[in-house]
Amino acid sequence: MLARCRSASLLGLEAAPVLVEVDLAPGLPGLQLVGLPDAAVQEARERVRAALRNSGFSPPLVRVVVNLAPADLRKEGPSFDLPIALALLAASGQVPMEALQGLWCVGELGLDGSVRAVRGALAVAIAAREHGADRLLVPEANAAEAALVGDLPIAGALSLRQVVEVLTGLKCWPSPGRTGSVDLRADEEGAPDLADVNGQAMGRRALEVAAAGGHHMLLVGPPGCGKTMLARRLAGLLPPLGREEALEITRIHSVAGLLSGDGGLMRRRPFRAPHHSATARSLLGGGAVPRPGEISLAHGGVLFLDELAEFPRSVLDQLRQPLEDGRIAICRARHRFSFPCRMALIAATNPCPCGWYGDGQRPCRCGQAQRERYWSRLSGPLLDRIDLQVVLRRLPAEALTLAAPHPDLSGDIRPNGTTVRNGPVVCDGHDTATAADRVSRARARMVARNPGGVANAQIEDRHLQGLAGLSSEAGRLWSLSVQRRAMSARSATRLLRVARTLADLDDASTVEGHHIAEALSFRSFDLPMDG
Repeated sequence: MLARCRSASLLGLEAAPVLVEVDLAPGLPGLQLVGLPDAAVQEARERVRAALRNSGFSPPLVRVVVNLAPADLRKEGPSFDLPIALALLAASGQVPMEALQGLWCVGELGLDGSVRAVRGALAVAIAAREHGADRLLVPEANAAEAALVGDLPIAGALSLRQVVEVLTGLKCWPSPGRTGSVDLRADEEGAPDLADVNGQAMGRRALEVAAAGGHHMLLVGPPGCGKTMLARRLAGLLPPLGREEALEITRIHSVAGLLSGDGGLMRRRPFRAPHHSATARSLLGGGAVPRPGEISLAHGGVLFLDELAEFPRSVLDQLRQPLEDGRIAICRARHRFSFPCRMALIAATNPCPCGWYGDGQRPCRCGQAQRERYWSRLSGPLLDRIDLQVVLRRLPAEALTLAAPHPDLSGDIRPNGTTVRNGPVVCDGHDTATAADRVSRARARMVARNPGGVANAQIEDRHLQGLAGLSSEAGRLWSLSVQRRAMSARSATRLLRVARTLADLDDASTVEGHHIAEALSFRSFDLPMDG
């Protein structure tokens, strides 16, 4: 007797259709799995057998062959437990075969017959809808997630016994645990507020510019100067998620198995902060069947790389192309996987190995050669892709206890040992809500002006000159700066993008000379080493 049940296998962010075929034939009792199953799928034999027995069904005492077609597609994970069990019950006559027509299902089985959550339910639901499924059966814990696709009946299963009762007509199809419209407003209670950051006006300004234009940022300063505090507040300044963007972010986290317990749509922008011991695979993604890495899990949000100079240079240099393209391609012998990674990179590092170079109160114990060796871990091409380079100084003791605004103590620290102090900039004491409102207005200008409504950091080079709107003074200053600082073409265009963002924050249609000058203050590492 032959029975079939439809399922799907994850391939990157997509789900490929899989036909589960079960054949019962005379011979010694046993269950054989074919179709390139991995170890987790092979172990389904024991899980399915125990689940059938403990749910009150009779496992067939004949030779059972389970084929997962197409046979040349590698299958992984425990999500095939439920379709294998249902096809086996249909083949043995315990479930009507016609009940499986048009049904797609995924789910892991417990030994007691319970149906446990699997990763990638949203991707499976999208594939099922595209291939004309009549209904998708998923674990109850994944039902709300799968229901986000709309236009496809979703059923949430708690146990194998419950599913069989529905298929045999004893019960009605279970509905998802949560349906209806989705509230995309994020709960900001407990979120870090920019008002908690005392002083560091230049860092706060750079944070606002990064949020408005989608620019990458590097924070350099001694321990305890507020680098991490600033970085953790960037996500709160970014515009609220739209439904399509939220669906894409939810899909990535679903495939990675990182969705929260409610299984619904993600409402907050992600903030990922991997440790500096992270490998290239964990940061970029990979595996036999690749999964998204930290850079893709931060898509639409913030990737924070603390202690940047402690990351292996070989790992950091692999970030160059993803930072430029906003997408990373991972190639394998049979497949090519593409993961989006359009996010705001915030990196933080100390100015030297001991951390105190340039500090006015604590002397640096590092020599010039040590500092240069420390900074050599950050390649020039990588720094070239970071639009905002901000140097922070430690606040004086009296500034830590006063509520009034304090002068900014930022300065430019360069790896050749030169320290350039910025002029005093007074912090205006704004909070996250105030800054986020300015960012939102600036983003609205970009959406109305830029092709595709992209942020300024994503404008294509061929459109940039026309959209920048440089005044004659700004054009002269930009040309002179590019020449004197020996900027690369990439640095020169990124300087224009930052200046355009500064103009948008000022609600100005034209980039003026002071916008170029302020943008230059965020690119101190473009200065020649012997200058």
